[in-house]
Amino acid sequence: MANLIAEELAKKQKAISVAEFFEKNKQILGFDSAPRCLITCVKEAVDNALDACEDADVLPDILVQIEKADKNNLRVIVEDNGPGIVKAQIPRTFGKLLYGSRFHELRQSRGQQGIGISAAVLYSQLTSGKPTKITSKIGKDQPAHYYELIINTKTNEPEIVAESVVEWDRPHGTRSEMELEGAYVKGRRQSVYEYLKDTAIVNPHARITLIEPDGNEEMFERVADQVPVKPDAIRPHPEGTELGTLIKMLRYTDRYKLMSFLMNEFARIGRKTAEDMC
Repeated sequence: MANLIAEELAKKQKAISVAEFFEKNKQILGFDSAPRCLITCVKEAVDNALDACEDADVLPDILVQIEKADKNNLRVIVEDNGPGIVKAQIPRTFGKLLYGSRFHELRQSRGQQGIGISAAVLYSQLTSGKPTKITSKIGKDQPAHYYELIINTKTNEPEIVAESVVEWDRPHGTRSEMELEGAYVKGRRQSVYEYLKDTAIVNPHARITLIEPDGNEEMFERVADQVPVKPDAIRPHPEGTELGTLIKMLRYTDRYKLMSFLMNEFARIGRKTAEDMC
């Protein structure tokens, strides 16, 4: 009898995707109140825009527009003048959680996990039932690619609802538009306006324009005309490396000698130090 129960229980066990997990636990990502949900979505899109511009050594010019979509929902539009996203990468950049380029690098950046903008896309589709609309262009003489997509939470893969080539007057950049349940508040410390004002202070090289739901336009003008120097990626240091991580590094390294491994896989390990360690 016990073995039959165990077999029945085993049939009910299954793996879930990370998107399916966050679908049922969206408060972990910061979506726990109407005002904060809006701020979180705006933050993730603006962070992406700032990072993209800085990676391309472009002075950021970012537009954030918030419109009333219906009684409960808002439409959030974020547009930047960054380098754009190549066509093949657009769906996964916006429609796959834990997809990004910075996770394996040790360097200072705004986002490393690849959760940010895709989490906003997930929240948008959960609360409005509508796809996120993305337009991106990588060069003046290149076409602008337009996508409407949602995330398949069972597989954590993007599902393309619509795709086309469109006319866009920007020479390069990315525009995202999502509809979501949220509340736009004014005069409070935790608000979109205050977040963008603070963002402009710590990014003096960026120009950020906010168009509020009532049509009021606020501009946070840049006060510096130089893009910050990009931080370099660094290698780990042995002192901060746990034993399990060290074993994994040794297993997958392409180095054949221990001394070569120590000198090339870690920071601040010279020949003498490597010899002493050996």
